[in-house]
Amino acid sequence: MPIGKVKWFDAGKGFGFLATDEGQEVFLHASALPAGVTEVKPGTRMEFGVAEGKRGPQALSARILEAPPSVAKATRKKAEDMAVITEDLIKLLDGISNGLRRGRYPERRHAAKVAAVLRAVADDLDV
Repeated sequence: MPIGKVKWFDAGKGFGFLATDEGQEVFLHASALPAGVTEVKPGTRMEFGVAEGKRGPQALSARILEAPPSVAKATRKKAEDMAVITEDLIKLLDGISNGLRRGRYPERRHAAKVAAVLRAVADDLDV
């Protein structure tokens, strides 16, 4: 079975193209992806069967061999650092909670800063 890398794949359209190790371009339809997989990223190494389709070679029963490395995971903060950030965030939110219990919202400028911090922490966690 040939082996190649995904050149591009559009999950919305349901297809893309692979480039074999020999340089041949092969059409990849979403129906050829493994069960439960709906999208593959460029650079993903795959093993697949090939059949001659109406417009050229087409991949059949593709199997993922190796996913490309995630840039987001490589730049992710260490768990120990995130623990400290999370603890500081809890203290910050606890202070806001105490004010809210007394019927006071934080000042607009302070609330905007807290919201920005919450978004940043959420983005760091959601990788």
